[in-house]
Amino acid sequence: MSEHAAVELSPEAIEFADFFAAMVIPESELDATRTRVESSHLMAREPEGVTYREVDAGGVLGIWCEPIGGNTDFVLLHSHAGGSVFSSAVVDRKLAGHIAKAAGAPVLVLDFRRAPEHKYPAQVDDAEAAFNWLISEGYEPGNIITIGHSVGGFIAVALALRLRDKKLPLPGAIVSISPWCDLEIANETMETNAETDKILSKGLLEFFRDAWIGGTGIDVTDTRINLNRADLSGLPPTLVSWGTYEVLAGEDEQFAARVKDAGIDTTTVVVPGGQHSYVYGAGRVPEADAAIAQIGAWVREKTKI
Repeated sequence: MSEHAAVELSPEAIEFADFFAAMVIPESELDATRTRVESSHLMAREPEGVTYREVDAGGVLGIWCEPIGGNTDFVLLHSHAGGSVFSSAVVDRKLAGHIAKAAGAPVLVLDFRRAPEHKYPAQVDDAEAAFNWLISEGYEPGNIITIGHSVGGFIAVALALRLRDKKLPLPGAIVSISPWCDLEIANETMETNAETDKILSKGLLEFFRDAWIGGTGIDVTDTRINLNRADLSGLPPTLVSWGTYEVLAGEDEQFAARVKDAGIDTTTVVVPGGQHSYVYGAGRVPEADAAIAQIGAWVREKTKI
């Protein structure tokens, strides 16, 4: 008998072994950066009174972040940051738990497909699939709040615009934090806030843009991908939030004004000295916690959670 007799392993055991085997293979620069970005979750403190579980949300991996005593008739559908290239649901799990506690309702964090392997519109497709899955699970569309930060802030709005254009029921509210609104990457704060923004830069955004829409034939001014050129009419109540130190501050301010000009019930939460995607500091940075508290109170007010 051989020293290692043949054993019929479960698929999960094989996946477990393959995961660790892959760690000894030299990473590409992209894989190495993705691995480093995964440590971003360390900036947030673990929230108390929140449970987590993974779920298949219509073919998209999701992580439920469920606060004890939360109103389970409502759900916040959350898309993470990372320019469509980096980050994951795991990175946002803790910060989403803090948001869930502030809003008093569960948050479903999506692990949407990433570029450059999956170009636009894969990310919005995944959000739409999860939205439809939530409806199939018994949620009323108006009890679903779309939320996200950075590219996730774009997705939170883009999904609602897509549903509107299809004449389908809309989410009850939108929370768009530090959204990437303008793929022209030309707002003056790209330069004036270049020194204060420690996370994003014009060059990094150009890298994200090429990974996301390069080769698709989609122009940077296309209204499907550029919120600051899109028709924003008909949206539900929308909250836009950003930090004053980020390079996206100018286009986010412009976006908020465009939402208001479209006749939408609009609220802004501006964080003085806030970095891009300041929510990464949930539970650790007082300014982030104060903004999250405001966002949670707004969600409760608008949706009657």
